[in-house]
Amino acid sequence: MPYLNDNTSGEINRQCVVIICPHSSYRLGPYLRAAENLNIHVLVVSQGKYSLVNEIASGVHVDFSNQDEAFDKIMLSSAQHKVIAVLGIDDKTVELAARVSQALDLVHNDLKASQYTRRKDLAREALKDTHVFIPEFKKIKLDSLFKCGESPVGFPCVVKPLSLSGSRGVICANSVSELQAAATRIDAILHNEGLTGEERQYVLVEQYISGYEYAFEGMLHKGQLQCLALFDKPDLMEGPYFEETYYITPSRLSEAVQRKIQETVLEACKVYGLKEGPVHAEVRIHENDVCFMEMASRTIGGQCAQILQHATGLSLEEMVIKNAIGLEVLTEQFLNAAGVLMIPITERGLLRRVEGILSASKVEFIEDIEISVSEGYELVPLPEGFSYLGFIFSKAPTPEVAEQALRSAYEKLKIKTMPILHQN
Repeated sequence: MPYLNDNTSGEINRQCVVIICPHSSYRLGPYLRAAENLNIHVLVVSQGKYSLVNEIASGVHVDFSNQDEAFDKIMLSSAQHKVIAVLGIDDKTVELAARVSQALDLVHNDLKASQYTRRKDLAREALKDTHVFIPEFKKIKLDSLFKCGESPVGFPCVVKPLSLSGSRGVICANSVSELQAAATRIDAILHNEGLTGEERQYVLVEQYISGYEYAFEGMLHKGQLQCLALFDKPDLMEGPYFEETYYITPSRLSEAVQRKIQETVLEACKVYGLKEGPVHAEVRIHENDVCFMEMASRTIGGQCAQILQHATGLSLEEMVIKNAIGLEVLTEQFLNAAGVLMIPITERGLLRRVEGILSASKVEFIEDIEISVSEGYELVPLPEGFSYLGFIFSKAPTPEVAEQALRSAYEKLKIKTMPILHQN
């Protein structure tokens, strides 16, 4: 694809989009393909100097742990190009992208708004005195939970890190002993993640809210919120961990409830100050009310954006780029129902092989099966783990059929692992 190298001379008059992302991001590939389809040049900012991905290796290399230095380096490189948009496509990069966009006088969200969508404690504080229904919560020092005598919000409760995504480190506790055990596990996770400051020292303890969970995918433009898709999560997520598995669209909720979900997400956007770009929100329906769980100012994670393309024929990443550069984003009616199973990692071990892929792929309405990890890879379940074994995609006439196809295909897979032998 056409690409602007950081050292290319004579390219200052060519338009490009800056994409900021971790080198291991699932999202970069789809964004690069979308940019190519739109004939948009891309400048990739990442920390993968020796990456095998050409666009990363040839791009701008920064240290995300030093935001000021990264900002200066991006600004210096951007001066060599005609930058028309800056996109942070992962939770860790949205704040930096907002800062660069603001400095370049491009379409952006305020830095504070981007912080709200990354830090769960700031987000909860912003919403606590509004009409948005959220769980009762308490920000508390992690070490105070090691020998605690009670939960600050009662039982059951949910303990979660302030900033990690993908349900990593999120644990439900039903007793004091379970709360103490959860704190110990989260402490190890935060240590291994190398976090510092408040993100290392504090956690949120929240009231557990029962009910089915739903995911809202939307696009903001000048403060107006467009619903791109609403995903059902047909398996109850009751804990102790909250691994996401099935996503099905279009939703089977009533139109009235779907409108209420969109209104709730829009109200949260207004409180945060979000006005531009993609939003991915999680809600629960609890006693016929919409409980707002969390929101990120980026698209749905992993490879799951493919669901939208299966259902509508449109690329979510193309929509994001178009919106960022001021082109109209047109959506279409759903042509099909679609679904994805994020294949869960259920036990720790080294992956030997995945059997039954051919049989699973022959299940009617299955579109694709992607195994994301290689043989010999160490599989780590939640709450410590942060990846999936892979993805199964379906496209069908109805949501019910799309869901059943995924379940039938998953039943045919056999995950073979071997124990991990740790040396003393």
